[in-house]
Amino acid sequence: MTPVSTGAGELGRPLPVVPPGERGATRIADRVVAKVASQAAREAVGERAEDAARPYANVVVAHGTARIRVHLELEYPTDIGARCATVRRHVAERVGALVGMAVPEVAVHVERLHPAPGQGAAQGRTR
Repeated sequence: MTPVSTGAGELGRPLPVVPPGERGATRIADRVVAKVASQAAREAVGERAEDAARPYANVVVAHGTARIRVHLELEYPTDIGARCATVRRHVAERVGALVGMAVPEVAVHVERLHPAPGQGAAQGRTR
C-alpha cells in the first residue's frame, strides 16, 4: 500500500520559484489578432451602407508586434483622410489593449466608396 498525503505538512512549505524564462509563454495566433483588428475597424467605421462589405484585416505578427492591414468601404462624400486616421488610431489602441502587442503600423485600404443615403440616382450624376 502507498501512503496518502493529507497535505497538512505541505502547506507550510514555500512554493518553488520558477525563473521567468522557464515558465512558458502564451502565443496568440495571427488570425485571432486579425479578428480583433477587424472588430475594432467595424467599431471605428460605425454604420455602413447596406450593400457595403464588412471591414476585414490581414495581420503579420513577429516578435511581439503586429503589423495590420485593414480593408474597408466608406460612404461618399466623406473626409477619407480623417476617417482612415480614426480607424488607424482605434485599431492600434484596441489591439494593444486586448492582445497586448505593440502595433507600429496600421495600413488602411479603402476598397470602395458608397453613395450616402439620399444620394445616387435620385439626385443624378455626381461630378
